[in-house]
Amino acid sequence: VQFVESGGGLVQPGGSLRLSCAASGIFLDYYAINWFRQAPGKEREGVSCISSRDGSTTYADSVKGRFTISVDNAKNTVYLQMNSLKPEDTAVYYCAADLERVRCPALSGLGRYSTYGYWGQGTQVTVSS
Repeated sequence: VQFVESGGGLVQPGGSLRLSCAASGIFLDYYAINWFRQAPGKEREGVSCISSRDGSTTYADSVKGRFTISVDNAKNTVYLQMNSLKPEDTAVYYCAADLERVRCPALSGLGRYSTYGYWGQGTQVTVSS
């Protein structure tokens, strides 16, 4: 089982990137799939979640209205479209499956469980002028 993230890079403030999380060895609709990020010296932060089972999504307040999570079950890939990027979005972005949940939690539970697995290697996003 493997998740592979891609799509990161260097972008100017206000720019856009689309991250991909390609899964192999699992079917995405068995799990809620989460995007996380971790900036240097900061704790890991849950960014967004999607359930391909019921279409539910959850976003952190810091990205709501700017980021959009989606899933292509045929390609077994989850995407994170990031628009209006800010310097504070700079981080390594990871995807992971919640091994005990099919549906996404409410905002209060986003990224807060100990049940995440199949972590990818991460992709670096740098927002700077």
